This record gives sequence, C-alpha cells and structure tokens, in this order.
Amino acid sequence: MPCFFDHVFLSLLQRFYQAVSQEAPRRERLDHGDEREASSPVAEDNLRNRIFRLRFPKRSAVTALERWVGEGKPVSQAELRLIVKDLKKSQRYKHALEISEWMEGREEFKFSEGDYTVRIDLITKVLGVDAANEYFENVPLIGKTVESYTALLHSYAAEKQTEKAERLVEEIQGSGLTLSVLPYNELMTLYIHIGQLDKVHLVIEEVKKHKVSPDLFTYNLWTSACAATLDIDGVQRILNEMRSDSSFGAGWEIYIKLVNIYLSVGHLQSAENAVVEAEIKTTQREWITYDFLIILYTGLNKKDGISKIWKSLRMMSQKMTSRSFMCVISSYILLGHMKEAGDAIDEWKTYSGPDFDFGVCNRLLDTYVRTGLTNEAEALRQLLIEYDYLPAIDTLTQ
Repeated sequence: MPCFFDHVFLSLLQRFYQAVSQEAPRRERLDHGDEREASSPVAEDNLRNRIFRLRFPKRSAVTALERWVGEGKPVSQAELRLIVKDLKKSQRYKHALEISEWMEGREEFKFSEGDYTVRIDLITKVLGVDAANEYFENVPLIGKTVESYTALLHSYAAEKQTEKAERLVEEIQGSGLTLSVLPYNELMTLYIHIGQLDKVHLVIEEVKKHKVSPDLFTYNLWTSACAATLDIDGVQRILNEMRSDSSFGAGWEIYIKLVNIYLSVGHLQSAENAVVEAEIKTTQREWITYDFLIILYTGLNKKDGISKIWKSLRMMSQKMTSRSFMCVISSYILLGHMKEAGDAIDEWKTYSGPDFDFGVCNRLLDTYVRTGLTNEAEALRQLLIEYDYLPAIDTLTQ
C-alpha cells in the first residue's frame, strides 16, 4: 500500500498534525567537495542568515553559532527556537539538531517541554529511532509529556514498529499524565497504514474507556477504517455519534455531509453483499482511505491539503476511481473553490483511467439537492454548463 501517511500527514495527526501533509521529506543534499557558502550580498548579517548560508549538512551550525557569540553579539532562546523551527521547515534537520543540542547544553537556557519534543523528532530524522529512544530514556521527568511521548510514538509508527508503539501507549496510559487523543490517533494511523483495520475499533474503545475527547482526526480514522472494510452501517453510527459530541461544529457538519455524499454517490456495497476478489478489495480499501483523507481536509477547511493529496493521487501508477474524482470535486465545491472543482472536472474528462461518468455527476447533483445543498447543486450545474458537459445537464433536467 502506498505510504499516504507520510511525514507531513503524520505530523499533522499529532500536533495539529503540523499541517498536512502525509509529503515524504527529501533527503538533505550531500557535500561532494564544494563547501562554498551560498552568497547573499544583500542579506542582513544576523544569526539566522549566517546559519542558513551553510549550504551543506557537513558544515557545522554550532561553529557559526559560537562565532556569533564570540563576537559579543546577543542570542536569545526565543530566537534559537525560531531558527530551529525554520530549519525544520526547510528540511535541514542536521543543523536544527545541532542548534537544539547546543541550546540544551547552555546553563543560561532552560529546556522546555516543547524543546524536548522537537529534539526527539529531530533525532529520529537525523540519527534514527533507536537514538531517539535512547535520548527519551534519559529525558528528565519535566520533559516526559504526552507530546514528547507522542513524538517517540511517531518514530515507532514511521518504522512500523507496532509492538513498541503499543507498549508505549500503555506506558502513556499508566504514566499519570493527563491524556490527550494524540497518541491514540497516532496508533490508529499506524494500524491503518499496515492494514490492521480491525484494531482501530480497539483503540476507540480505549479512548472511551479513559474518557479522552476525540477530535475530527479521531473520527476520520475510525470512519475511514469502517468504510474501507465496507461497514457502511458502522460509518452511519459514527456519524450519529459525532452529531452528539460536544465539539460538534461547522467543520464537522461539512465533514458529515461529504461522507454521506460519498457513500450515496460512490455506491459502496455493504460487507455482506460485496463479492470482490481479495486484490480488488485491497485496492478499493486503499482508494477509500485516500478519499477519506480528502474528506478530512474538507472538514478542516484546508484547501492546500486537498490539493496536495489530489496531486499525489494523480502521480500514482494505479488508475483513479470515479469515486475519487467525485470526492475531490465535491470537496472543492463545498469549500467554495469553483475554479479547482472545474479543473478537476476537466481533468476527469481527459483522464486515461475511468471514463467521465455522467451518471456519477447526475447522482451527485441529485444527492446535493436531497441533502439540502441547493447552492452547491447549482454551482456544480453551472460548472458542467461552463465546461460544456451538456449530457449531464440534459439527464438532470429530464
């Protein structure tokens, strides 16, 4: 199964899942002999610029930092944290780790709970999960928070170390810490990633047992696991449960509407009535999980996330399904992004996979109307007219 829960998405899942996506980090550039620093003649001479001018990972960020301090120039912990954050965004993990290590070793700086969490994540990226585990074992009690535990759990999940991940969740539950839903989301992500969908429900039972409040990510993982196994009744039970959750809001309402549209238009069969070969069923499960990732981003009102997943789907070797086209078109329409919806319709028309399905478009229009989304139905109708797909309109108006 393709690794859709890549680093961006996994990070999104744990710390507002640091903002999707689930793309795999590029390997840092290696030094092949040229150690010249990138020139930036107009750049201001500050600590951040000096560190960012270090083009190659083998150049030491600590050397630049020590030189700055040696020149008598001030450096604050807040500034260092911001530089580490920016280095992570630029996927320059080695330099970020070096600064984090330097900061922890200075008596004038106090390492915070968040600093330990960032450090574990950086160690995993640069040195691997074993090194992260060793570091975590020596972290003082103040640094052993649910967030730092979850950072280590994320490391295990990325390496598919299921038993270690399960033991760590048990340790978190017995730690006396105030539990959050983050580690449970991480564990469910791992189970979905490795195809153990039956274990997702067991995690939900633990969430309820420990009276932890689920978030939209929790419900999406649970819902997508049910949908992927064609447990449509189970999906409806989850949606009903969401409506009675105290956190229910506008984003959740959009999510529920889109799930119902997906189930209605996608014609998923219930498990007992589905007669599908194992390989085809596996492929369908994969596509459904992708589709629900798009639905999640719609509930979060994250157009960029939808676009990233959509781009990834188009690059896959497997052919997309009509459901996937319908899902992304509906997502854009529900969020009011008509141009992107039109582009997806146009791409579907020229796609070499499933033929442009007028029947799906008509079912989609009908479902919009039946669920009270009359404005969205009109928006889709206008798009079909604009893109000159008159057969769909003719069928609709008969």
